[in-house]
Amino acid sequence: MTGSGEDWPNDGLDVAGSDFGFWVSGVDYIAGWREAREAADRLNRALLGAGFELSAVRAVASTNEDGRGVVRLAGWPGAVNRLAGFLEARADVDGGAL
Repeated sequence: MTGSGEDWPNDGLDVAGSDFGFWVSGVDYIAGWREAREAADRLNRALLGAGFELSAVRAVASTNEDGRGVVRLAGWPGAVNRLAGFLEARADVDGGAL
């Protein structure tokens, strides 16, 4: 699910975003990215199940400079606002409980 997409140039193995650029020898970036990818795939399946298009909003796996997995939400502002409304409505129904 988090594989390359034509509109998402930073999708996939991206160490701390495009501003970082250097990998540190001895840091296991792959393990962190794999963990992040599993979480991103799960979130993307949930987004699809809630009626969102992954071309509009999606979770993207990455790592930080320490090799820890990071999941970023990337999307068009309208889709992100719709997701925020969806989550706010859910929090109101459940009293904010997860």
